[in-house]
Amino acid sequence: MVIFVLALAAALTYGAGDFLGGIATKRSGSSLGVVAMSSVIGVALLLVLVWVFPSEPTGADLAWGAAGGVSGGIGVMLFYRALATGVMSVVAPVAAVTGAVVPVVAGLLLGERPGGLALVGVALAIVAVALLSREAAGAREQVSGDRGRAFVLALGAGLGFGGFFVLLDRTGDDAGLWPLVASRSVTFVVAVVVAVATSHAALPARNARVMTVGTGLLDMSANALFLVANRSGLLALVAVVTSLYPASTIALAQIFLGERLARHQIFGIVLAAGAVVLIAAT
Repeated sequence: MVIFVLALAAALTYGAGDFLGGIATKRSGSSLGVVAMSSVIGVALLLVLVWVFPSEPTGADLAWGAAGGVSGGIGVMLFYRALATGVMSVVAPVAAVTGAVVPVVAGLLLGERPGGLALVGVALAIVAVALLSREAAGAREQVSGDRGRAFVLALGAGLGFGGFFVLLDRTGDDAGLWPLVASRSVTFVVAVVVAVATSHAALPARNARVMTVGTGLLDMSANALFLVANRSGLLALVAVVTSLYPASTIALAQIFLGERLARHQIFGIVLAAGAVVLIAAT
């Protein structure tokens, strides 16, 4: 139950951070500065937390974390760009279902064998986010950019997120939060290098910096919650519960941006709730 609560908390925190990151990217016109600055904020938070939790990381732990930073960093850049381009209620679930499938498949290939109820819950969760990803009637007028491009960006982001979950799962139980330090440091470097190479600003616009700070704090908190939960639970289950983060992104988009859910998206939320119950019961 504790593992489930941690994974669910990670999902809610990821969703809130993604909402802020999408708004900050829209204001800045580029996701690179948002990712770079939020990564610095995340590392600063981690450098405080790593001394609170005793740990003995190995070189392999840091290497897995760094690899996760490349995958997750690319995923975050694509995701924030997609959020700034398309309707949040559509983009977030598309990335989520892709990010959920990758660790489920990896976990099964690595020998994980969740119980029957948990597998039903996983299937329901994937169907739920697929329903949520379908565009609502009338959403056409709400989209300011190319919906097809936003979908492709969200799909790529989901692959990056899934890779991040799998790579972080390879770190040892004694590594503490140090793999996340390596991960976010590499993400920062990737964002800055891409920004310089493409002549984009490595800092977000002034009116987006407060939101970017919030994004960094929330995103890193969610990463830490996921890592702790994953070390005590199965990757296939923890990653799927964590991938329900669109719920909070959608809720915030409805409250602050006036986006509306269609009936099939409401049904998707109901399925997601059922999936969470089944997975938590294992």
